[in-house]
Amino acid sequence: MDWKKLAPFPIMGEALTAENTLQMDFSAQNQALQKVDLGNTESFNQFVFGILAAAKKKYGIGGYLENRAIYQRSEVFATNQADFRNIHLGIDLWCDAWTPVFAPLNGKIHSFQDNAGFGNYGATLILEHEVNGKKLFSLYGHLAQSDLSHYSEGKVFKKGEKIAHVGPYPENGDWPPHLHFQLMWDMEGNWGDYPGVCSQREIERYASNCPDPNLILRFPSEN
Repeated sequence: MDWKKLAPFPIMGEALTAENTLQMDFSAQNQALQKVDLGNTESFNQFVFGILAAAKKKYGIGGYLENRAIYQRSEVFATNQADFRNIHLGIDLWCDAWTPVFAPLNGKIHSFQDNAGFGNYGATLILEHEVNGKKLFSLYGHLAQSDLSHYSEGKVFKKGEKIAHVGPYPENGDWPPHLHFQLMWDMEGNWGDYPGVCSQREIERYASNCPDPNLILRFPSEN
């Protein structure tokens, strides 16, 4: 895949730049997280948006293959104690609830559903694209519940068309408002859902199926 030849539309409707976007760290190495009651969504929300306000940024970004500390807040990620899922497979875009989300490429709806439950995706949309003769799927998690009523399987979206809105908590899986954006080559039989987090044991398998979403987002990472 020659990603450089793609010309994706900005998923948030505008380019993500160093001027409007802050790279955020939710890894186990971030000691500031130890002072936050992650199980209390309002406290977590104040932490996230306090950082963005202090930096005067509209968006927070990050997380691809990040070993995260924040999943201790929900049993959703505890497959079992020996195989805890804490490696993030997408990129999160932290921003105000109801921020519109746009299709980065031409595509159609593969599936959608409400993945309800504390710490889960909430309203989720999965698009199917064809890029250079190859299928590529994109997942949008933590959307507004009202978006689901506008979807139908097979519905076509053109690049640049509004597809969703960032959902508020608690309806978004009870997270501070953000978009979970993820790419997959193969849905592996999943419908309306796909793992957004894996265990350290599974990194190689999932990383091969879930390419870096920044190939689409194109935020100028410092790393």
